Amino acid sequence: MLLSQIKEILAGNPAASVLEELSRDGRAGARKLLAAHNRREGLKIAEQARVFALYKYERELAAQGHNRVAGVDEAGRGPLAGPLVVAAAILRIGCFLPGLNDSKQVPARKREELYELIKEQALAFSIEIIPAKMVDSLNIYQATLNGMRKALLSLPFSPGAALIDAMPLTDLPFPTISLVHGDSLSASIAAASILAKVTRDRLMEGLSRQYPQYGFDRHKGYGTGEHVKAIADFGPTPEHRLSFEPLRSMFKAAR
Repeated sequence: MLLSQIKEILAGNPAASVLEELSRDGRAGARKLLAAHNRREGLKIAEQARVFALYKYERELAAQGHNRVAGVDEAGRGPLAGPLVVAAAILRIGCFLPGLNDSKQVPARKREELYELIKEQALAFSIEIIPAKMVDSLNIYQATLNGMRKALLSLPFSPGAALIDAMPLTDLPFPTISLVHGDSLSASIAAASILAKVTRDRLMEGLSRQYPQYGFDRHKGYGTGEHVKAIADFGPTPEHRLSFEPLRSMFKAAR
């Protein structure tokens, strides 16, 4: 076969007999193509194993009779501006989403891809947006708890159990487990973290068009030097959290 034909075959899903035949091809170009194929397959198998391991807690709960496990996570607890976003997601156990991980560990372009895949393949999901004024009114901790509870109760059906990233949730009609660093331990929480992060980033990009002088598209509302300087120069917007420092001290009289 021509090397171009071999490349085309290896780009698909070649049978074991074809791979065995290609392994006997002594041409350097053929050996190089086969080695590259084998590396890709090895990485794919490793990624499948990594994602499979993320369903550990979901499988344990299912073994106890708690099916349709929801994961819950948030994005935007720390920024000085913008909403807090909380998401819940229920995945079919074993659903393979390549690259699924804690949203902070996933590049922006991959997060966008995963966001669409999760929405397509999740058994259910919900997204709650808590405005900055509500964060100021409740405090960030209580706003997060309320958002997580609402995200779970807004799912189209009640989950058998819920896995929550770090926060303790009670008074729900199903068992809950709080996992520290849960977004890197549970597929369901990781999926929720992707939904929350992408949703919030898109909202901040929209606010950047509304308030271009603040650079929300770059820092997403976090307290960078650029952002704090813009607040000092132009004052706070309705999207800023006046209960957060340094805004609390800077604009104490305005509260």
